[in-house]
Amino acid sequence: MDKQQLILAINQIMPFGKYAGRKLLFLPEPYLVWFHSKGFPQGKLGEQLALIYEVKLNGLEEMLMPLLKD
Repeated sequence: MDKQQLILAINQIMPFGKYAGRKLLFLPEPYLVWFHSKGFPQGKLGEQLALIYEVKLNGLEEMLMPLLKD
């Protein structure tokens, strides 16, 4: 994975569901854990959600805050 993929993932907007409209970095951890147990969606969004799950699991959210775009 490269830096650009990480930047895109943390700035991606959740397109559906209870948290539609939120950046993936701001999704609650229990929501990501639920996806992890049920299976992430196919494609790019699923890959990004899996990445954010790992970020949250390892407590790296604060470190990534400077990479957020308005």
